[in-house]
Amino acid sequence: MTVESTAARKPRRSAGTKSTAGKTTTARKTAGSDPELVQLLTPEGKRVKNAGYDKYVAGITPEELRGLYRDMVLTRRFDAEATSLQRQGELGLWASLLGQEAAQIGSGRATREDDYVFPTYREHGVAWCRGVDPTNLLGMFRGVNNGGWDPNGNNFQLYTIVIGSQTLHATGYAMGVAKDGADSAVIAYFGDGASSQGDVAESFTFSAVYNAPVVFFCQNNQWAISEPTEKQTRVPLYQRAQGFGFPGVRVDGNDVLACLAVTKWALERARRGEGPTLVEAYTYRMGAHTTSDDPSKYRADEEREAWEAKDPILRLRRYLEAANHADEGFFAELETESEALGKRVREAVRAMPDPDRFAIFENVYADGHALVDEERAQFAAYQASFADAEGV
Repeated sequence: MTVESTAARKPRRSAGTKSTAGKTTTARKTAGSDPELVQLLTPEGKRVKNAGYDKYVAGITPEELRGLYRDMVLTRRFDAEATSLQRQGELGLWASLLGQEAAQIGSGRATREDDYVFPTYREHGVAWCRGVDPTNLLGMFRGVNNGGWDPNGNNFQLYTIVIGSQTLHATGYAMGVAKDGADSAVIAYFGDGASSQGDVAESFTFSAVYNAPVVFFCQNNQWAISEPTEKQTRVPLYQRAQGFGFPGVRVDGNDVLACLAVTKWALERARRGEGPTLVEAYTYRMGAHTTSDDPSKYRADEEREAWEAKDPILRLRRYLEAANHADEGFFAELETESEALGKRVREAVRAMPDPDRFAIFENVYADGHALVDEERAQFAAYQASFADAEGV
C-alpha cells in the first residue's frame, strides 16, 4: 500500500459510548476501519510486498529476525517488571510501552551508532537498542537520580518529561550536525498528544527551513492520556508534515519490519542532506498512560481487544514459525533469558538507595531563595508529623 492514497481519508470519529462497570467510556470504531499505511507483515504473520520499502529489509537474515523478536520480548519483560516494581512501591512512577514494542525496536535498530536519539520518557525499547542498561532507566523513576546514563556514551539523550521539548533539542542538534558536515542523522521521538505542542511545530519549522538531518518519529498510540487522537487533529498526523514542506509517512506501528524499513529510509534521506521526515507509527497503548492512570475510565474494552489481535510480538512469532526461522528450543531459551532479566532488574532496583526526600529543594537556585527555604521547612514539618503519629 502507498501512503499517498491516504490523503483523502478522514480521521476516525467517535462511534458512541459504552458503560463499563458503572463508568462511561468512549467506544470507537476499531475493526475494519484502520487507515492505509506501510505494512510488510500482517497481523497473521504473512509477509506482504511493498515496492517502495522492501529493499530496506531485503537482506535481513533469519538470525536478525530472531534478534528483533528477542528485542521485543525482553523489552516487554523489562517493562512488565518495572510496572510490577512500581505497584510494590519501589518506583514512584512508570510509563509502560506495552503494545509499542515494534515501533520502538524497528526504529531503534534502524539507527547507526553515530546517529543521535532524543527520547521521551517511554522509549525503553529504543534505549535497549542503543545499548543502555535497562536498570539505568529506573533510577529517575525511583527518584535517586536524573537519569543513570551518559548521553554521549550511547548517543541517547536523557529521558524528557516535558512534553515535546525534546524535538527542539533534536532539531538544534541536527542543525549542528549539518554545520559540522557529519555523516549522521538525528531521530526525535514523541507521541500523538505532543504533536499538538508548540515546541513540535517550531521544530518542524526550523528543521524544514534549515534542512536539518532529523527524523521526527511520532508514536500515535491513539490516546494522549484520556484524549483520543481525533481530539488532536482533523487530518492524519503524518500529513501535518506537508504544511511545513517535508514528507510524512504513516507506518504500521505494530509491524517491526515496516518500522525498520521506513525508519531506515527516513534516516538515509536525512544523511544525504535531504532534510527532515515525519514518521507516524500507527500503534496502540495497551496499558495505562502511566501507573497513575486508569484507562478503564475513558476507553472501552472492545478497543483494546481489537488491538490485541494485532500484537507486534505474536505477529513476528507467527512469521518466524511459518518460515521455519525459529523452533521451540529458541523460544524456550528466550523465556529463560527473559526471567533472568526480570530477576536482575528486581535485584538492581531493590539495591538502589531510598530517595532523599529533601533533594527536590536543592539546586533550584544557585544562592538559595527565601521561598524555597520556607517550602523546605513546611515539608520538614509535614514529614515530622508522621513520626509523631507513629509515636502516639
